[in-house]
Amino acid sequence: MMLYLMDIWDSVRGFMAAGGNVLWLVAFVLFVMWVLMIERYWYLKWVSPKKHRAIIAAWDAREETTSWYAHRIREAWVSQASQELNDRMLMIKTLVAICPMIGLLGTVTGMISVFDVMAVQGTSNARLMAAGISMATMPTMAGMVAALSGVFISTRLDQQMKIRLEKLKDRMPHH
Repeated sequence: MMLYLMDIWDSVRGFMAAGGNVLWLVAFVLFVMWVLMIERYWYLKWVSPKKHRAIIAAWDAREETTSWYAHRIREAWVSQASQELNDRMLMIKTLVAICPMIGLLGTVTGMISVFDVMAVQGTSNARLMAAGISMATMPTMAGMVAALSGVFISTRLDQQMKIRLEKLKDRMPHH
């Protein structure tokens, strides 16, 4: 098992070395994005149901639910629940959008390295040029893959949050 983990670590290090330092930035942004998405998933599945049951219980305990004042209270509670559900989603979506941009930064830095090699050694050193091209393409690919994973999960989270909020509204009837 330990040997297997060492092989994986060596593969990751080789990938990161071939792609340049920008890949570490992509990895960091990806890590933060996934931590935030996992936190939102945890909130959606385990925390928000308890909070929503408490809101519904408070609404059901009210004697009067038809006045203008009662409707404003309902709107405030639903708005607060919506705000809590959507916490950190803007940050997640921003990180998703940034991933391809960081990948493009890697493309630019890799191409600069290719042009550097060409300026110093001409086009005769294919090995150094290939390393630069690798450094140009790998961060772009990594940024796109990171963004795709984030788009898929954040869209799913958004859907689930909207459904959860609609269920809360439905269980708090206003007459």
